[in-house]
Amino acid sequence: MRRLLQLGRSFSRCRVRLCHQSVYKSHGQVRRVAVELGDKKLEISSGRLAKFADGSAVVQLGDTSVMVTAVSKTKPSPSQFMPLVVDYRQKAAAAGRIPTNYLRRELGTTDHEILTSRLIDRSIRPLFPSGYFYDTQILCNLLAVDGVNDPDVLAINAGAVRMGLVDGELLVNPTRAEMATSTLNMIVAGAPSSQVVMIEASAENVLQQDFSHAVKVGVKHAQQIILAIQQLARELKVAKRTPPKMFSAPADMVAHVRQFTSEKIYGVFTDATHDKISRDEAINKIRRETEEYLKEKFPQAEPFEVIESFNTVSRDVFRNLVLNEYRRCDGRELTALRDISCDVDLFKPLHGSALFQRGQTQVLCSITFDSLESSIKADIITTALSGIKDKNFMLHYEFPPYATNEIGKMGGLNRRELGHGALAEKALRPVIPKDFPFTIRVTAEVLESNGSSSMASACGGSLALMDAGVPISSAVAGVAVGLISKCNPDKPSEIQDYRLLTDILGIEDYLGDMDFKLAGTNKGITALQADVKIPGLPLKVVMEAIQQATVAKREILGIMNKSLAKPRTSRKENGPVVEKVRVPVSRRARFVGPGGYNLRRLQAQTGVTISQVDEETFSVFAPTPGALSEAQDFISEICRDDQEQQLEFGAIYTATITEIRDIGVMVKLYPNMSAVLLHNSQLDHKRVRVHIKHPSALGLEVGQQIQVKYFGRDPTDGRMRLSRKVLQSPAAAMVKTMSEKQSISMATAANNASNAGP
Repeated sequence: MRRLLQLGRSFSRCRVRLCHQSVYKSHGQVRRVAVELGDKKLEISSGRLAKFADGSAVVQLGDTSVMVTAVSKTKPSPSQFMPLVVDYRQKAAAAGRIPTNYLRRELGTTDHEILTSRLIDRSIRPLFPSGYFYDTQILCNLLAVDGVNDPDVLAINAGAVRMGLVDGELLVNPTRAEMATSTLNMIVAGAPSSQVVMIEASAENVLQQDFSHAVKVGVKHAQQIILAIQQLARELKVAKRTPPKMFSAPADMVAHVRQFTSEKIYGVFTDATHDKISRDEAINKIRRETEEYLKEKFPQAEPFEVIESFNTVSRDVFRNLVLNEYRRCDGRELTALRDISCDVDLFKPLHGSALFQRGQTQVLCSITFDSLESSIKADIITTALSGIKDKNFMLHYEFPPYATNEIGKMGGLNRRELGHGALAEKALRPVIPKDFPFTIRVTAEVLESNGSSSMASACGGSLALMDAGVPISSAVAGVAVGLISKCNPDKPSEIQDYRLLTDILGIEDYLGDMDFKLAGTNKGITALQADVKIPGLPLKVVMEAIQQATVAKREILGIMNKSLAKPRTSRKENGPVVEKVRVPVSRRARFVGPGGYNLRRLQAQTGVTISQVDEETFSVFAPTPGALSEAQDFISEICRDDQEQQLEFGAIYTATITEIRDIGVMVKLYPNMSAVLLHNSQLDHKRVRVHIKHPSALGLEVGQQIQVKYFGRDPTDGRMRLSRKVLQSPAAAMVKTMSEKQSISMATAANNASNAGP
């Protein structure tokens, strides 16, 4: 059952063979293979861990190790599709950490885990044979993470590598440190004979020729891993599983359906006046008629056989129309785009907005700015694995059920929505300025969907960013390319003939062999995702798809530029503002307040966010100019001091006692000054705490005026440093007395000299 089940896809693509006969005994001996990938060595072993699983293997690169298991039932599932479940889970222990939640254990799944699970699923699902309806589960367990080599690509293996591009040099499975400066992050999953089954990439506007070269190099290294896996399979000496039944439509039933419905289906698929809804209704009407016909002809037939017979004929008619007549159901040429319209600045209260319509796919994008402190903070496990600590640009994709005329449950985030949003976010991230003073959130809501809504989100998001005045380096557009192919009957993995379709409809995605999404600027590529539904694509087809998508991308950018060619020079009037406020060290205590009370009160009353930049500077983020004005008034009032005095270091001043406390007295040097503490230790040369217990023992009262000496401000908190003790000490009195006696003596001597005369 293909090499997929030779190794049980045990490390998601690892082909440890599934065999339910004496499963435990089949893992009797440990086998290892190694693959040299540039200057790194990837090791794959099987037979030691998790021996009850149908397949189990450990993949190691550096000191990062991932164990992946595969289990597949021998009884068919009632589902009429391939019931494959992939779960990739990060373990804190593998990274030498303890989770930070209150239970101190792994809870739920993170976005990174879900996206990695999707990568694995998309890499292995095309390799299962048609009609394999047996529940299969792939579990990826992190054993150890060294913080240098990422475990996600190991979980996909075998046959997958990550490609990086640093200073023009391609790197295979680059380290985390190398990826920090890489302009390319591409994962390529390969199949035998240098074929491709999955590509996932984000890029910093990489040129098409460099991107294509990276794909070729990735496929080349993936072949080395596949050869090693095949060697491991031979050494394990286990046979492929032969499923009891492969679910497919009976040939005689298909023949009757073909004779009864082919012309009717052909008529629907060649009528370009149909839209998505009317075409579906017309096909469903033919489906119901066919089911009634088959129930009479084949009364013993199972419901699945009836449904699959119609689907087989419908699929063949649709695909032959493209392959043989070069025709598409909506009347377009194979490389033609659907009608596109763009609109911006739809709602004045929003910081930025755009509506992107392509055929019957419609996406509304809105921009929201917030403070940099509101950026996403990754959990400590993701931080330990990837080093990403915060994220000040995000795109959230929403796909409500009404977008396809359906009724469904709202709430929660499914894997499809998360994956589509992550792709559109990758497409836009490279053009976002690094020094932008706000956190940016793009909300992409699909209002109508008939194919390629993720790429419409990238287009709409680009327009909305420009409408919001974000100085992006270039506009971004995306497009999906589909594939209709004809395979060699003797070699199902070999493509005899094919047609590439630009800007595919939902039905062309559903009945086709590939969903190839590419996004980028006029200069280069920023994101790519290739989902393949056949066992593999030749490199030639992949290169043609990149070229065809690049041509379409530039055409879409030309249309978008007619609506808004460049970012607006200023942000919306009601948009957020950031201003830096200088607070002298002497005022900082009053500005912050006891325990930060004043700051919390300011933020609660005005909605601003305040963060400290340096010793005397605070950054104030306000959601609107009005909020900033209100905050400025608040700050001015709280720091106001109408009778600011220039105090002289070492000078003696008269202070008024405003409050008596156990630890000292509060005094003011002038009426509108903030009261400061004159500590017990500075009240008198006596030890107040030991001898007189309380400042009142010195005869001090509220309202009394006392003499204090000024010693400047404390460099840490800006408080005044005052002392009464230095004026009360015996040494000070002695100096004062000596000065007085000296003055009297000098005056007496002068008198005597004047009285003596000549």
